[in-house]
Amino acid sequence: MTRHKKLKNWIRQVSRLCKPDNIVWIDGSESQKKQLEEIAKSTGELIQLNQEKLPDCFLHRTAKDDVARTEHLTFICTKKKRDAGPTNNWMSPRLAYKKAKAILEGAMKGRTMYVIPFSMGPIGSPFSKIGVELTDSIYVVLNMMIMTRTGEAVLRQLGTDGEFTKCLHSKAQLDINKRLILHFPEDNTIWSVGSGYGGNVLLGKKCLSLRIASFIARKEHWLAEHMLIMGIEEPNGHIGYIAAAFPSACGKTNLAMLVPPEGLKAKNYRIWTVGDDIAWMRIDSDGALWAINPETGFFGVAPGTNSRTNPNMVQTIKKNTIYTNVLLKPDGTVWWEGADGEVPEEGIDWQGNPWRPGMVDNKGEPIKGAHPNSRFTAPILNCPSASFRLEQHHGVPISAIVFGGRRKHLTPLVYESFSWQHGVFIGATMASEITAAQMGKVGQVRRDPMAMLPFCGYNMADYFRHWLEMGKRMTHPPKIFHVNWFRTDEKGNFLWPGFGENLRILEWILQRCQGKVGAQETPIGYIPFISDIDMSGLELPPGTLEQLFKIDKKEWQEELKEIKKFFRQFKKDFPEELWQEYDALQRRLRAWV
Repeated sequence: MTRHKKLKNWIRQVSRLCKPDNIVWIDGSESQKKQLEEIAKSTGELIQLNQEKLPDCFLHRTAKDDVARTEHLTFICTKKKRDAGPTNNWMSPRLAYKKAKAILEGAMKGRTMYVIPFSMGPIGSPFSKIGVELTDSIYVVLNMMIMTRTGEAVLRQLGTDGEFTKCLHSKAQLDINKRLILHFPEDNTIWSVGSGYGGNVLLGKKCLSLRIASFIARKEHWLAEHMLIMGIEEPNGHIGYIAAAFPSACGKTNLAMLVPPEGLKAKNYRIWTVGDDIAWMRIDSDGALWAINPETGFFGVAPGTNSRTNPNMVQTIKKNTIYTNVLLKPDGTVWWEGADGEVPEEGIDWQGNPWRPGMVDNKGEPIKGAHPNSRFTAPILNCPSASFRLEQHHGVPISAIVFGGRRKHLTPLVYESFSWQHGVFIGATMASEITAAQMGKVGQVRRDPMAMLPFCGYNMADYFRHWLEMGKRMTHPPKIFHVNWFRTDEKGNFLWPGFGENLRILEWILQRCQGKVGAQETPIGYIPFISDIDMSGLELPPGTLEQLFKIDKKEWQEELKEIKKFFRQFKKDFPEELWQEYDALQRRLRAWV
């Protein structure tokens, strides 16, 4: 399959360690995909769904203790602990390799090892990076074939001496006590052992595209970010592209493929989905920031996905989709909490047990049909709003970068930074209040800078400094904004309807980028004049918009105390420029009446 000596030697080394019975190269063909599906069906790894209603769709169940990313078992393995920083789990490379090798010794006996050459980004693009994942899981192979560009074309691009990320995965015994997700940025290597859950084992995704890529991006002067990319096309054909970062439970995927609300349909906007999760961004020869989505699919959360929250995703997952940990209905289709239609009268739940509505466990808690983190993997080309520029080697030009969080009171619906440096400060102070669906105390504020806290592959102090440097390198940097769709009234009701109505705010953002509207200066940034937000067809109670843009001086002064605590953990590594922005915000708040 290849004349690449380094690749062949590495495969031989892994084979000696893991001792698979067979080695199969993934060529990316449809015929090989079908063969693998048949094998997975015969072993029970996949369950074929109703082929009339859900053509080429399958169900997969993971182990009961293997249903999400295991952040406490995820490590950045650098020679110096300082290089991983205070927000990452660190392990020395020597110890990490030793621990993992002990688990991997003979782990693939009786199994086949699959060799998956894959490209993150269009094959041959200056943005793109090649990886090779070795795995003993057909589930991983089939998901990687949806999420990345795989096979012979990738090997041709790699040639005989091209650079690639070495990705090794084995389910081993699926023992949580022998589970490790290890990143070796200095070796361009990822090892994952003991897990079968997608976020831990699809190594092109968060592992390569964010943790390893962020490390590479800093060296090569680009950005690897946990961001959606969407385009908004005006009737004149102009498309403005936005990259946006949100922590979990903030509607990132829904925003990436929103449907314009009735009130704005007269303007004939069209939404183009470039990606819902990851953006790689480079400075092009025009001095502006251009972006690609390195992936070719969606690995989305099922619960709550329906025709109201995300009609485009509902269409996307009707074919060629692998569902994980959802409920199997008697007719061979699937369901999850918050799905369209009636709640089924019976089914087989995500653990493989008979299920009926109203069932409770021995603690009296409701038994869910689908796991709260159940997933679907679907090709982006299935999406009705998929961009025609997905394979564009230079990507799309980014007009605006948007940060967001879930805050009940503090932050207004939208505000704009004063400068790139101030925008980096806004991104570095991003936070969300924990919801019932997340680990931790409900309502507690959790910092998640640029939505990258779990995914930055090196010291975040250096990451902030890299963002500041990128701003200096650009002659036409994007404007930076912050949004908050989740502000509530005194009764806890959301003030803003969200979903498709968010286009009204994105419209204002793009108008600001084009210099078409003014804004009011406040201590935290520029906010809109209410008259500049098109409210056609949307009636809100009197005073609601004023409430959505209210800035409470005392609340922001309390927020500054929490920001200081967060910044201080980085000690002397923290960029002085962000302390300058902190002090400037403090002064503006003191002077504000």
